[in-house]
Amino acid sequence: MRKNRVKKYFENVLITDAGAKGKAIGKAPDGRVIFLTNAVPGDVVDVQTTKKRKAYFEGVATAFHTYSEKRVSPECSHFGVCGGCKWQHMAYEHQLYYKQREVENNLKRIGQLDLPELLPILGSEKQYFYRNKMEFSFSDSRWLTPEEIESKDPIEDRTALGFHIPGMWDKILDIDKCHLQRDPSNALRTTIKNYARKEGLSFFNLREQRGLLRNLMIRTASTGELMVLIQFFEDDKVAREGLLEHLYDSFPEITSLLYVINQKQNDTLYDQKVICYKGRDHIFEEMEGLRFKINAKSFYQTNSEQAYELYKVVRDFAGLSGEELVFDLYTGTGTIAQFLASKARKVVGIEAVPDAIEAAKSNAVLNGISNTDFYVGDMRHIFSADFVKEHGKPDVLITDPPRDGMHKAVVQQILDINPERVVYVSCNSATQARDLSLMKEDYIIKKVQAVDMFPQTYHVENVVLLERKKHEASN
Repeated sequence: MRKNRVKKYFENVLITDAGAKGKAIGKAPDGRVIFLTNAVPGDVVDVQTTKKRKAYFEGVATAFHTYSEKRVSPECSHFGVCGGCKWQHMAYEHQLYYKQREVENNLKRIGQLDLPELLPILGSEKQYFYRNKMEFSFSDSRWLTPEEIESKDPIEDRTALGFHIPGMWDKILDIDKCHLQRDPSNALRTTIKNYARKEGLSFFNLREQRGLLRNLMIRTASTGELMVLIQFFEDDKVAREGLLEHLYDSFPEITSLLYVINQKQNDTLYDQKVICYKGRDHIFEEMEGLRFKINAKSFYQTNSEQAYELYKVVRDFAGLSGEELVFDLYTGTGTIAQFLASKARKVVGIEAVPDAIEAAKSNAVLNGISNTDFYVGDMRHIFSADFVKEHGKPDVLITDPPRDGMHKAVVQQILDINPERVVYVSCNSATQARDLSLMKEDYIIKKVQAVDMFPQTYHVENVVLLERKKHEASN
């Protein structure tokens, strides 16, 4: 047996920190770091290691000698099994502390950046029931608890409607109550599950690619509008319409009832035909008098109320007087662009997804906004010297890239056009730090504002304001 496979057991380990991806951190007797998934800073625990690496261990706490003062009782009965809300056992003020500290550490250690004093992180007023979009999976082979596995009693019902168990691609945790999306989300899910079980509708088998019911998406808008979409694998008109009619009769408040027949290997919607069964094919979101049409495939920030706080930070950092040309990179459906439009001379949005750009244009018309233009294309190629020559040099540039950050060619193009201010919005401060390090010779970081969009998780958004160095402006 190889030594690396030998699992070690450490006693009385003090948990001192919380690190990347929400892992708790302690130290082994030999000084190596231990990453744990089920502890809180301040706990004193016994640790069973699960992995051994050259510089660290991974493990789980098997016994608790001292419980941290930072601990609280999780609200959700599924905590510890469902992987969605890993920090429910930590008081919210401490969640905010570790999120802000991760942002600061990433900017300093990865980016080697000179920072001003960070603005206090903006916490979310809602700490539960804040998401406007949730997706659940059907399964005919649900995850079983250790007690169920050890029991000799036959298990008659293996169906589930819930979330994938972390690390188990084909096992679904059956959810009783989720604390992430407001009513009637839980009631909708329960009604669908109960009807399907009563009527004998088949739940999806991921391994064998069979079954009627595949996926459920629920969107709840701040306007009170409600979208429900069910993905079916098998095309059974009678069974499908029976479920949809029952759902619509049970929840007359549904604004948009949709379905998809999806017989491909994965359950992504973007290449599928979405069929409107009842109501509209879209719902509306509102923000500061602006209305945004949201269809099944639309991207919209999943915490509506906190998205408003985030966009206000972006607008404040942009410092617009009404005379500026603004570029909005990775504009998505143009939400930020339209939010800024009344304060700018013109906003030009760029995005790689054609459907998103069509939605941006449609929403601009809906809102009577005439000073925005939207263009579709791969950012590395469309955001070029020729594009700037055609549309003008921006005074302010907003960039809100995906988790991987910006391509080096995009960073270089920003440096080449050298706008007065850059506002960099990021959901991953590690890649943000990497990108900002490429810009530090030309720009000074003036403000840093973390915004918590996802309470009970380790995820955090961060907004950085960059201003062009004065000696560069005179060249």
